[in-house]
Amino acid sequence: METIRDLGKFTFKALLENSVKKFGERPALSLVNETPVTYAQVAQKSIRINKFLTAMGIKKGSKVALYGTGRPEWGEAYFGIVNIGAIAVPLLPDFSETEVLSILKHCGVDAMIVEEKLYAKLKNIENELPPYVIKLENFSILKSKDEQVQKIDECDSVELPVIEIEEEDTASIIYTSGTTGRSKGVELTHKNLIWCAVQGQTLHRVNKMDRTLSFLPLSHVYEFTIGFTMQILNGACVYYLGKPPVISVLLPAFMRVKPTIVCSVPLIMEKIYKNKVLPTFEKKAVTKFLYKIPLFRKLLNNAAGKQLKKTFGGKIVFFGIGGSKVDPKVEQFMKEAKFPYAIGYGLTETAPLLAGSGPSITLPGTIGIPLEGVDLKINNPDPKTGIGEVVAKGPNVMKGYYKDPELTEANFTTEEDSVGSGYFKTGDLGILEKKHGRIRLSLKGRSKNMILGPSGENIYPEDIEFVLNQHPLVSESLVVEDDNGLVALVQVDEEKLKDYISKLHEDIVRDIAYHHQTVISEIQYFINSKVNKSSRISRIEEVKEFQKTASQKIKRYLYNLKNNKNSKK
Repeated sequence: METIRDLGKFTFKALLENSVKKFGERPALSLVNETPVTYAQVAQKSIRINKFLTAMGIKKGSKVALYGTGRPEWGEAYFGIVNIGAIAVPLLPDFSETEVLSILKHCGVDAMIVEEKLYAKLKNIENELPPYVIKLENFSILKSKDEQVQKIDECDSVELPVIEIEEEDTASIIYTSGTTGRSKGVELTHKNLIWCAVQGQTLHRVNKMDRTLSFLPLSHVYEFTIGFTMQILNGACVYYLGKPPVISVLLPAFMRVKPTIVCSVPLIMEKIYKNKVLPTFEKKAVTKFLYKIPLFRKLLNNAAGKQLKKTFGGKIVFFGIGGSKVDPKVEQFMKEAKFPYAIGYGLTETAPLLAGSGPSITLPGTIGIPLEGVDLKINNPDPKTGIGEVVAKGPNVMKGYYKDPELTEANFTTEEDSVGSGYFKTGDLGILEKKHGRIRLSLKGRSKNMILGPSGENIYPEDIEFVLNQHPLVSESLVVEDDNGLVALVQVDEEKLKDYISKLHEDIVRDIAYHHQTVISEIQYFINSKVNKSSRISRIEEVKEFQKTASQKIKRYLYNLKNNKNSKK
C-alpha cells in the first residue's frame, strides 16, 4: 500500500516518479483492444508534453482545458499539464458548446487539449477558443498563434525550467452543474486529490496485479481519483472502453480484460437487476413464489451472483458504486449474491471520498464508515431523529470555488453552527450511528430536496422514489411538489409496457394511450399503498426521458413544478 512515506510529497510529480521507480516496466494505460503503455512510457510522454506546453508559454499557474473521453492520452496529458505547475481544467465530454465556452471564458484558459470528435462540436466557437488547441490523440496542433510551435516532435530540445510544485498548488479546476443548475469551478489542490487516493486504500487496497476497466468520464472526480489516481499510485493497469458504455460493448470488454476493479454508478447495476435478474426469477410461477420467501430468495440471489461474476469476467474483487444512492432492493440483491460491491460517498468539493465501505463491510441501507483522516459530523441534527446536514473537514476538502469567494464562504460552517466553523457543508442530510460495531453514515437525501409537509413533517422524496422504482413498469422517477401536493414524474419502461399489453386477452382493447393511462393509475395506487399518509402522491405525470448529470443523477432543478412552470418533460 503506497503512503506519503513512499511519495515524500502529495504532488502528481512525486506520484508519477514513485510509480515509475517501482513499476516502470509494468503496463499502465491502454484501450481495451490495444497493447498497454508502461509506466516508464507514460512518464516519457508526459515529459514531452511538458516541453510542448512550455514552448507555447504555458507555465506555473497557466490553465489548460482537457476535453476528451477516457483513453491513455488523457492521463498522459494530465501529467503533462500539472507536472509543470499548470492547472488542468477537465471538461465533461457531454458538455455543450455553450457550456464549454462559458467555462473557458470564466476560467481564462491559456490552451486546450481536445479529442478530435469533440473538437467537431466546437466549430461555431472556433474563433473564441484559446490561442493554442492540441489534438488529444497524437498531440498535434489544431490551432496555434505561433508558427514556431507546430509539432510535439520539434520540442524535444526545449529546456524545462526548474519548477517547485507545492502540495497546496491548484492541480484541477473542475466545473460541474451537478443537479442544482449553477456551474461552479471547484479548485482542488495536488494534496486534495492525492491524499484522497492514498486514504482510499484504507477501504480497499490496490496492487500492481490489479486490472481496472474504466468507462466513466475521467473529468468526473470520482473516476479520476478512484479509477485513475489510486490505480497509478499502486501500479495497476487501467483499460479504457473507448466507446459509449452500452451493454453490447461492455460485456465483451469485461470478458477480454477480466478486470479486478471497476468504478460504476448505481444505474448500471439497477438495470441489470431489473432487466436481467428479476425477470429470470419471475418467468416461472414457482420461482416467483419462492423469491418472496427470504430463505429461498437468498439462495436464488446467491446463484445469480455466481453467474453475474462470470459476466464481469470472473476476476472482479471490487465493484465500486458512487455518484448517487443505491436502490435498497438492488443492494439487498448484491449483498445476498455475495457480489463484491463497494459503496462510496463524496462530492467534487471533497476530491471526492468522505465515507464508504469496502466489499467486506458493506451494510445495506448505509454508506459506511467515515474515511480515515476525515472529520465527519452532523450539523444541527433533529433532536428526535438525529438527521441533519452532513459536514466535513479534512485534507481532501477543496481550496474553494474559483473566482467566487462569497459562494465559498457560504458553503462552510461558522461559529453559529452546532459543529463550529470551518466544515464544508455538503447539502446532504444524513445520520451517524453505530451499526454492526462501527460508526456508519446513512443518507436521507439532499437538504434542498426535503419537502415540508402540511403538518410540518419532513418528507424525503428520495425515499418515495425508491419505492416507486420497485414497480416493474417504472424505469426511473422523481418526486416533486406543486401547489396541490406531491407529484411523481415517472419514466415508463416502454418495452415492458408493450410486452405487458401483448399478453392481454384478445378482447381487451390494445390501445397504447389507453393502457398508458391505466398503468399510470395503477402506479399511483401502488405507491400510495406503500407509503405513509404524508408521503402519498396526488398525481403522476409521465416523462419520456430525464435529463441527467455525468454521474447519471437526474437534474432535479429542471423539474421544479412549484417554481418552474416550464419544467422539462
